[in-house]
Amino acid sequence: MRPYLHEIKYYECDRMGVTHHSNYIRFMEEARIDWMDQLGYGFERMEAEGVVSPVVAISCNYKHPTTFKDLLEIEVKVGEMSELKISFHYTMRVGGRLACTASSTHCFLDGGRPVVLKDRFPQLYAAIVESLEG
Repeated sequence: MRPYLHEIKYYECDRMGVTHHSNYIRFMEEARIDWMDQLGYGFERMEAEGVVSPVVAISCNYKHPTTFKDLLEIEVKVGEMSELKISFHYTMRVGGRLACTASSTHCFLDGGRPVVLKDRFPQLYAAIVESLEG
């Protein structure tokens, strides 16, 4: 999978001129959506079928600041996957320098009820498993 690229915008920076820490969670979401699109099974398809994927846990470890116009390269990998949850790991770099490591865990719900990914979306489940093996 190719990394997701995000150019840091001026409005994403704080008064010190560095990217505000809260924006990294948005960058993670952008990268995760791009990752799903690369799998050929985007979020809009899941949501059209009535399933949402809320965040149940999130973590960020900031290593090096980023600033306006920096090109942030975000690598997304699946960490763990169970019948009901999936965890993603993110490695964010600017010019090869580590800026942030992060993770997010998500479940799948339909009408507020848990969804077993393998049963409800076997094609998506197979694509994720294949990405783990590849």
